Amino acid sequence: MSRILRHLFAPALLLLFSVLVLAARADGPLQRFESVEPHMGTLVRITVYAENADTAREAFRAGFHRIGDLDRTLSDYKPDSELNTVTRTAVGRAVPVSADLFAVLQGSQALAEATGGAFDVTQGPVVALWRDARRSKRLPDHAALEAAAARTGFRKMRLDEANRTVSFDLSGMQLDVGGIGKGFAASEALTRISALGIESALVAISGDLAFSGAPPGQRGWRIRVHDNAPALDGIPQVVELTHAATSTSGNLEQHVDAGGQRYSHIIDPASRMGLVSDLTVTVVARHGLEADGLDTAISVMGPERGLALIESHPRAAALIIDRTAGTMRVSLSPRFRQLIAAQ
Repeated sequence: MSRILRHLFAPALLLLFSVLVLAARADGPLQRFESVEPHMGTLVRITVYAENADTAREAFRAGFHRIGDLDRTLSDYKPDSELNTVTRTAVGRAVPVSADLFAVLQGSQALAEATGGAFDVTQGPVVALWRDARRSKRLPDHAALEAAAARTGFRKMRLDEANRTVSFDLSGMQLDVGGIGKGFAASEALTRISALGIESALVAISGDLAFSGAPPGQRGWRIRVHDNAPALDGIPQVVELTHAATSTSGNLEQHVDAGGQRYSHIIDPASRMGLVSDLTVTVVARHGLEADGLDTAISVMGPERGLALIESHPRAAALIIDRTAGTMRVSLSPRFRQLIAAQ
């Protein structure tokens, strides 16, 4: 991978998840085009195979525009985002929301129910304290965490699918869809690009990727799933995939080091603490909403419960690398083994 690409995709690379983009042009009438823009707090790269530059530019406009719209909808950093607005206004009353926001919240609630709250987008007040901790390099105060936790709980958010509304039982709640939103945005941008007739495209938002048909002359998009060379227990570094989404989570990029312990940016809702296990979780699924949420949930649940969760999602596969306590343990779901066998 080129030095430039390593710079642009440093967050994704530190999550041990990258796209190999070695070819400059495709054989035949289609050419490879790439464009990068900043969105959702990171750099977004879109790659398309198109007949000419004008067609590629149209695809880039459509994809980036879709991601920009979703950022304005889902951001918890933007005070006027739909996410933040509805959290303030839907206390004790049902408020209609956009189809995009409802889809993300509905997927989040389904995963919260399936995991007993291990995945919970209402943890915003707790997440905010841990963001401050990463800046100050000090652990959050225990009393502050307890007070923040009193304003969380996925059962305090209520969805009405028939009327597409959201309501909250308490004031002061805050949503954080960072563990599921980027994957959703990547797949939604890909859908918009595909609607223009582009049959082979890839959207990469940090560690979340969505891709359609294989590049010309190839069996699929070459996706790096781990960085242990040359292989990890027979698992190749690179797999070829089409028409899927992938997401990787880990604690290498965002963490707090305190008292000789590393705390991940991923929060365990049960303890309100950043994870201390050293897991890297890669999930392959049909849509980024599923892949992004599952890798976060598995990180909280751990390998055993995480693999059971993956098996309840018939279109998903997972690779879990656990380096806790100085050892390395590799766990694969049966469908991930099938994916490797098909290479």
